[in-house]
Amino acid sequence: MAKTSFSSHSEYQTQSWLGVFGHGRTMHDNLGGGKVADILLWKNKKLSTAILIGLTSIWLLFEVVEYQFITFLCHIMITAMTLIFVWSKVAGVLIDWRPPNIHDFSLSESTCRFYFAKFNWFLFKFFEISTGKDLKGFFVAIACLWILSVIGAYFSSLNLLYLVFLCMQILPVLYEKYEREVDYLATKGRQDVKSLYRKFDSKVLTKIPRGPVKQRKLQ
Repeated sequence: MAKTSFSSHSEYQTQSWLGVFGHGRTMHDNLGGGKVADILLWKNKKLSTAILIGLTSIWLLFEVVEYQFITFLCHIMITAMTLIFVWSKVAGVLIDWRPPNIHDFSLSESTCRFYFAKFNWFLFKFFEISTGKDLKGFFVAIACLWILSVIGAYFSSLNLLYLVFLCMQILPVLYEKYEREVDYLATKGRQDVKSLYRKFDSKVLTKIPRGPVKQRKLQ
């Protein structure tokens, strides 16, 4: 019995080396391998911490303090306009600063091209799945959207987005840290589901009478 359990454990362990998300690919590669992956995996701890604190503050303002979005946006613009006004009048007169420049507040063309490319990629994938070229992907997308719609009925939009953000910030790091354990449990669970389906198929599905239906059609 000990040899059998050890062999099964080693079998699951060898299968789990492939990982849950790909054949030997790292979590950083699965997340795109760019700046977004560095933020989600906390490679740049200062930037990841700043984003977490900023979004948590926004969530507290809207959900706990019940700050209205239009009021918040107007207050942000008033504050920004006041700071730019004071900066432009004081710079070079009272403080040895250079006056503000419009180019300091404009987005670069490369940044705009990056976000447009991501948006176009999303539209392309949405259209490709919607046309039914990949039926499995189509039904999986429909099921996921339906589940999200049900969850969204019990949570506010901001709470749901903040929960998704927290999962994106925490789960990839935990998976990278405990990759072997997660892969082992996922592989073991996959094998258990397959064995349960085989038992269900042999005990239930194969015993469903189907012969008489064909005989009536032949008659």
